[in-house]
Amino acid sequence: MSNYTSAIERVRELKQKYGNWDHISENDAARMMVQNRFKTGLDIAKYTAKIMRQDMAEYDQDTSKYTQSLGAWHGFIAQQTMYANKKHFGTTSKKYIYLSGWMVAALRSEFGPLPDQSMHEKTAVSDLIEEIYTFLRQADAKVLNDYFRELNAAEEAGQDTKAIEEKIEKFESHVVPIIADIDAGFGNEEATYLFAKKLIEAGACALQIENQVSDAKQCGHQAGKVTVPHEDYISKLNAIRYAFLELGVEDGVIVARTDSEGASLTQKIPVSNEPGDLASKYIDFIEMEEVTLETANENDSLLKHNGKLVRPKRLANGLYSFREETNIDRVVLDCVTALENGADLLWIETPTPNVEHIKMMVDRIKEQQPQAKLVYNNSPSFNWTLNFRKQVIAAWEKEGKDISAYNKDNLMSGDYDDTELNVAADELAKSFQRDAAREAGVFHHLITLPTYHTAALEMNELSKGYFGEDGMLAYVAGVQRKEIRAGVEAVKHQAMAGSDIGDDHKEIFSGENALKAGGGKNTMDQFK
Repeated sequence: MSNYTSAIERVRELKQKYGNWDHISENDAARMMVQNRFKTGLDIAKYTAKIMRQDMAEYDQDTSKYTQSLGAWHGFIAQQTMYANKKHFGTTSKKYIYLSGWMVAALRSEFGPLPDQSMHEKTAVSDLIEEIYTFLRQADAKVLNDYFRELNAAEEAGQDTKAIEEKIEKFESHVVPIIADIDAGFGNEEATYLFAKKLIEAGACALQIENQVSDAKQCGHQAGKVTVPHEDYISKLNAIRYAFLELGVEDGVIVARTDSEGASLTQKIPVSNEPGDLASKYIDFIEMEEVTLETANENDSLLKHNGKLVRPKRLANGLYSFREETNIDRVVLDCVTALENGADLLWIETPTPNVEHIKMMVDRIKEQQPQAKLVYNNSPSFNWTLNFRKQVIAAWEKEGKDISAYNKDNLMSGDYDDTELNVAADELAKSFQRDAAREAGVFHHLITLPTYHTAALEMNELSKGYFGEDGMLAYVAGVQRKEIRAGVEAVKHQAMAGSDIGDDHKEIFSGENALKAGGGKNTMDQFK
């Protein structure tokens, strides 16, 4: 028990140094120090950044070692996610938490529910990171507190404590990396830098930033997306890297997200200094028509492009349109440019979950950046059932298989839930992450807002029964009994909220004078 033992020795030295700490127990103080491994958010950011970098290196060697996360909009949700991983898999390895800007806007803004358009308070993001890590650190404290209780009981009974000591020594923290969505930076590069610092100080080791215009930001799965020239985006990548370095998080990770596949507009035309430079490549994508000075309208904005006088297509709102069918080329250029300018991982928003489509883009990126890796949004905005059924039907048609039993215009029908079509589609869903990791360079899979939907679904079911004929049975059978059978620790909600920790602290602080919540009259004993 090197950490625990060294903490005991350190407290003993301090007691001797200051001389009036007789009532401070070396063992109890060391126990509390071990239960609170991380003292600041920066401690967490440095620790989790190293984890993430190691995971990235392992993925480069073996694509089966991809990572995953679920989006969390509250610290308790994140805590229970890691509890579940420990319970079912014995480890939190390769498991992260995703902090979704969509869920912050929809669930955590003081303005009330908002769309994903960067209208929520910036501080709501850093506040949520801090909250998540408070709950994850409390999970560490709770589990270790249980172990120390076991240790004390075994010592008092004169039993062998080696196995318990080993559990304490080899304890794996619930603290895992957070990938934090900072939208388009909430302003210019200085605003991005200041915002990034707040998130890093709260504990974030990985920041995801998109190439949309900050004040016109849209959800990646909605229309109206407006991208910025590469020079503008690079300045924000630089701002984030400087924030990481200033705060001493040398392994900090930047996730560069491109919305170019679904975006058809740009806010401005960059300045090109010579043919073939980055600005000129961006300008090449803009829709233009050849004009003369005589045919041009008064106050038109004109360019000389490839030796011709042209008029970029401009909408009534002043935005410029990209040429159709340029979106994939723009995605590739965005990704290559981001990786050449400080980004570590890529995020490509796609219209559907299709491994072949993702692979097509990633293969082109890897021609120039062989180590390119993706963070991929397994988005609830996709109708996964419908998409995979369509993919199966398309594959069957290509094979010449008879599909006459299925209506291609109504593939979402519940009539197909028990058919061969659904079995094949569900198998695609089951293997999607594994396939995309192997074939399409996806290092990290996440679901942005799963618990938004699980909360809605569970409350629908509970409300239907509880306010209906089932009454209390709806909760008993639909919630509590399931918790008990599944061994979900939160069924003992008093202990989960820290009651046992508090009792032990009271005893440490006050000895026999402690007024404790535990005991024979605590109804939580019914769940032992």
